[in-house]
Amino acid sequence: MSGLYDDDLNRPLEGALEATTAEGETSPAVGRDEWVARHSDNRLVRSGRLGLFEERLRNVPWWAWLTLFVVAFSLVPVASGSGYVRRVAFDIAVYMLLALGLNVVVGWGGLLDLGFVAFFGIGAYSYALLSSDHYNIHLPTIVSIPLIVVIGACVGFIVGLPSRRLTGDYLAIVTLFFLQLFLTVTTNGDDLFGRNVTGGANGILRVDPLSFFGHALPVSKEGGLFNPAYLYVVLAVFVVVFIALRFVNLSRTGRAWRSLREDSLAAEVMGMPVNSLKLMSFAFGAAIAALTGTFVTALNASVFPLSFSFPLLIIIYTMVILGGSGSQAGVVLGAVIVGILLELLRDPGDSRAVFYAAVALGLVAALRFTVRLAAVVVGLAVFGLVVHSIAGAIDNGWVNGTGGEGGRVADAIANWVVVPAAPADWVTPASYISLISLALMLTLVRGWVRLALLVPVLYLAAFVWENVMIEQPEPTRYIILGVLLIALMILRPTGLLGEKRVEIV
Repeated sequence: MSGLYDDDLNRPLEGALEATTAEGETSPAVGRDEWVARHSDNRLVRSGRLGLFEERLRNVPWWAWLTLFVVAFSLVPVASGSGYVRRVAFDIAVYMLLALGLNVVVGWGGLLDLGFVAFFGIGAYSYALLSSDHYNIHLPTIVSIPLIVVIGACVGFIVGLPSRRLTGDYLAIVTLFFLQLFLTVTTNGDDLFGRNVTGGANGILRVDPLSFFGHALPVSKEGGLFNPAYLYVVLAVFVVVFIALRFVNLSRTGRAWRSLREDSLAAEVMGMPVNSLKLMSFAFGAAIAALTGTFVTALNASVFPLSFSFPLLIIIYTMVILGGSGSQAGVVLGAVIVGILLELLRDPGDSRAVFYAAVALGLVAALRFTVRLAAVVVGLAVFGLVVHSIAGAIDNGWVNGTGGEGGRVADAIANWVVVPAAPADWVTPASYISLISLALMLTLVRGWVRLALLVPVLYLAAFVWENVMIEQPEPTRYIILGVLLIALMILRPTGLLGEKRVEIV
C-alpha cells in the first residue's frame, strides 16, 4: 500500500508535460519561477570583442578596482604642480567620504536623513574645540580623531532615538529640523549661556593642523602651495572606511539594513530588530561624517557655520543618487563626477564646453547616429544663422555682444547665437518662460513635428545659456546638476552603478 502511495505522489499530473511545452522550449517548466527561467534572456550581453571585454571587466575583483582607483588618485599631485588642482583633489576625496557615510543611512538603511551635514559640522567643530586656542586645548590628532568619531556616533544615536518610529517625509522633517538647530546654535554660539562656545558667525580660528607622533603636517609647503600630505591622509582613511563598510555590507547587519530598506514592515515581521537597525545606521553615517569634518577643519585651520548649509546637503545627495544609492563604488563615482563638474562650472569657458558637450551627448543618446540626428544638426545650424542675420539686420546692437571667455569657440558661438551687448531686463524672464513652454510642448507632439520643434528649443537653450546663465556661475552650477540628475533618472533610475531594488507591481 505504501509503494502504491509513493508511486501516486511521484507520477506527474495528467497534462503537466503538455502544459510545460505548450509555448515551446523557452516556456518555464511547471513549478519553476518564470523570471528565473527567462533570466538569461533578460540579460543584455554584447557579442563580439566588446562583449568579451565587458565580461572580463566584470570578473575583475573589487579590491583590484579599488587599488587602481586609489593609485590613480594619488598621482594627481605628481601629475600637476598646481595648488588649485591639489586642493580640488582633496575636496573630492572629502566628498567621497561624505558620500560613503550618507550611503549607509540612505542607500542601505533606506532612511531619508536631511540632517547629515550637521554631523559633518559636529566633527568639524569638535576638532576645533579640542585642538585650537579657543579653550587652549591641544589634543594630539591620534587622540582627538577617535574621540570625535565616538562623539559623532553618539550624536547620531541620540538623533535616531526620536526617529525610530518615523519614516519617509516625517523622518526627513525631523532630521531637517536637527540641521537647522545645529546651524542656529553654531551661528549664535558666541553667547551661549553666557559663554563663547562656537565663535558665532566669525567661527573658530587658529585650529591646529594634523599631527602624528609629534610631527605636525603643515597646511602649505614652500611658496604657499597646498600640502599633498593631507590628500594622502584622507585617501588612506577613505580606503579603510571603504573596506570596513564593504565587510559590514556583506555581514548580517548589512543584509538586515537592505531588508529594512526594501520593506521595514516585512523585516519586522521576520523578527529583525528594526529600531536597533535604524539607530545603527544613523550612528555609522554620523561617525563617518564627523571623521571627515576633522580633516577639513585641520586643513582650513578654521571652521564657520555657513560651511554646513543646506546646499552642501543637496550636493552630497546628488552624488549618492547620481552614482547609485546602495552601491559603494557608485557613490564614489558620483562624488568624483559631481566634484569635477562643480569646479568646471566655475569658469565660463569650461562651463560653456560642458554645456554644449552635454547637449551633443544628449542628442546622440536620444537620436543615435541616424538621419534624424543629421536633420536636427543641420536644421539647428541653419536656423541659428538665419535668426542671427535677421536680428542683425533689424538692429546691430542685438548681435554685437562678445562671447566672453572661451577664445575662438566663444566668438564663433556669438556669431551664431543672438548675443546683445546689453540685454534688456525683459530678456531673462521671457527667455526662461519661452524655453520651458517649448520644452513642455515637446512632450505633446510626436514624429517629425517633434524634431522640427526640437530645433528652436535647442537654439533657445543656447540663447538662455549665453545671455543669462553663463553670467551667473553660482546658481548655474546647481541648475546644470539638476538637469543632469533629471536626465539620468529618466535613462537610468537606479543611477550609474546603483543596486536594483525590489519592486512590487
